[in-house]
Amino acid sequence: MTDCTPEKPEESYELSITRHIAAPPERVWQVMTERMTEWWCPKPWTTEIIEQDWRTGGRTATIMHGPDGERHEGEGIMLDVTPGKRFAFTDAVTADLQPQGPFMIGIFEIEPEEGGTRYTASARHWTAEAKKQHEEMGFTDGWSAVADQLAKICEKETAEA
Repeated sequence: MTDCTPEKPEESYELSITRHIAAPPERVWQVMTERMTEWWCPKPWTTEIIEQDWRTGGRTATIMHGPDGERHEGEGIMLDVTPGKRFAFTDAVTADLQPQGPFMIGIFEIEPEEGGTRYTASARHWTAEAKKQHEEMGFTDGWSAVADQLAKICEKETAEA
């Protein structure tokens, strides 16, 4: 069995980005959950939603398509869905509870902040190696680009309202 507990309490296998979005939490949540194809992966990549079952235990399945024909299929389950606040998923198991090679737990949270919304996206990994791999894949740039895309949609619609 692999021990997924950091060796030292101050160590963490989590990567995280945060951003203030100048839009109300209700709008941010609506865009986050109903319009994922518009913000979920950094452009020029696109996202195809196979299924998003917005309940704890529900299936999450997507395909990210790259500009040169790349495909990255993602399959997992929702661990937590707290409407208007947070959703979390893992790729460690499929919706029919079949284990698969785990990479992370993704957690997306929002909360009211200074006339807008504080958006925080985190990836928790089982091992230091998986965390390092995610960093080297471009976690900070990629997940920041996604946060910027989400913010742009929400802020534009808030300004137009």
